Amino acid sequence: MPEPEPTLDEQIAIYQREYRDLDPQVEKVVNAVSRLDRRLSVAYGRQLATLGLGSAEYEVLKALVMAGRPYQLWPGTIARRLGLTPAAMTHRIDRMLDQGLVTRERDPDNRVRVIVGITDEGREKWLQVMRKASVFEEELLQDFGGDERAQLGDFLTRLLRRVEHAQPDAGGRLTDLD
Repeated sequence: MPEPEPTLDEQIAIYQREYRDLDPQVEKVVNAVSRLDRRLSVAYGRQLATLGLGSAEYEVLKALVMAGRPYQLWPGTIARRLGLTPAAMTHRIDRMLDQGLVTRERDPDNRVRVIVGITDEGREKWLQVMRKASVFEEELLQDFGGDERAQLGDFLTRLLRRVEHAQPDAGGRLTDLD
């Protein structure tokens, strides 16, 4: 059986033992956010699996919904937003076509290009994901009142903006880590 992960406070105490200049408040925030991200990713992945989706398919559906009606984008646009290569995007779209989640048609404005759209089934899958996520997220934040939720959201948004400013290319695939 794997050894349990140290608590956040235990981890910070170990870090401080090894690196005395460490700011424990900073480490607590950063490590808590990191652990939340990891655990939320697992939880959302499990929810997607119950609906027969993977995170890869969900991200494409989300990009199409975010585009607004008529829920269509060029494959290259989706690939850039998701940090994928064109070949990886083509493979993903092929799988989603087979599942009936998206369409791929010639762009009527430029017959050389194709455009990807969401099907009724794909939109329904996206809505199912959103319903499940809403219940999970409400349970997750049940101990926080409205003002606390707003404040937490503001704090995390400020932190996100700082990271986005410092690492503007980190939204998609990190080519420097390949």
